[in-house]
Amino acid sequence: MSMQISTTLSDRTVDDARLAEILADPGFGTNFTDHMFRVEWTPDEGWHGARVEPYGPLTLDPATAVLHYAQEIFEGMKAYRHEDGSVWLFRPEENAARMVRSSHRLALPVLEVGDFIEAVESLVTVDQRWVPTNADQQGGEKSLYLRPFMFASEAFLGVRPAQHVTFMVIASPAGSYFKGGIKPISLWLSEEYTRAGRGGMGAAKTGGNYASSLLPQREAIEQGCDQVVFLDEEATYVEELGGMNMYFVFKDGRIVTPALGTILEGITRGSIIELAGKMGHQVEERRFSIDEWREGVASGDIVEIFACGTAAVVTPVGELRWPGGSAPAPASTDLTFRIRQALVDIQFGRADDTFGWMHRVA
Repeated sequence: MSMQISTTLSDRTVDDARLAEILADPGFGTNFTDHMFRVEWTPDEGWHGARVEPYGPLTLDPATAVLHYAQEIFEGMKAYRHEDGSVWLFRPEENAARMVRSSHRLALPVLEVGDFIEAVESLVTVDQRWVPTNADQQGGEKSLYLRPFMFASEAFLGVRPAQHVTFMVIASPAGSYFKGGIKPISLWLSEEYTRAGRGGMGAAKTGGNYASSLLPQREAIEQGCDQVVFLDEEATYVEELGGMNMYFVFKDGRIVTPALGTILEGITRGSIIELAGKMGHQVEERRFSIDEWREGVASGDIVEIFACGTAAVVTPVGELRWPGGSAPAPASTDLTFRIRQALVDIQFGRADDTFGWMHRVA
């Protein structure tokens, strides 16, 4: 399907002076652009009514299925303004493909890859003035965060796939994730809670996975840590953080990242595998035990640990704590920062995109 997208421009757009204030210090997820994208699906009509329209509240019936059965999925991606003023997306086809996989797992209709990209492009094009520049910040990382999402919008109380589904895209300018410089994050090892189980929804990007992480994340904060790290059902193998994938760097140059299956296949994760390989590092995707983590750091065999995701890109990992013990921060962050800088430079057009990852919008 190639969507016929109509556009209705807002007559209440944010004025230039207020927009300049927002873009000077955008924060994250608190200010939203003037417009949003919407398209709806039913079994009879398929996807229909694609439009860019003024940003505004949704009207939902109290019986709307998503409110009761959590049938929803989402994506997270960014638009970047390059020094010449052009606007680019980073690997949007990968976000689109992951949403297809999530759709299958949540019994939602599939929005084809090309239509997903067209939907995102249509909103970014209309609201491109909201994509920040980094002229006021050498090497800055301001961007426009994009949130495509799909949910069961049928008003019906019954446990079955919804017969009315809505797909939307909203956008919010985002500042640099780390204010005051990048510092290693401390992690709390959750011994009571797991993020996902075999055959569950761990590989889908759905809100329930994040909701289940909130209690252990609160526990981590109460223990003085920044993030929580989850193990598998056997409480043996490392999976991921509440919203980031993990990497372990060995002194011989090897890099290990937990294998897929019950964890989210991050776009940044996959990009790092390619980027690290080009930098001469062997990357292993395999099961990685918590004992290997503890022993590797203690022996000096593991020299760096880092986490990655759309928002933070790459962040070094410091101390690991658990009830009654801790493992110190690894000795180095050198490769972590080199990988991070290489990736960010591609995204913001400060380095050649030899991988063909960037997708121009405007």
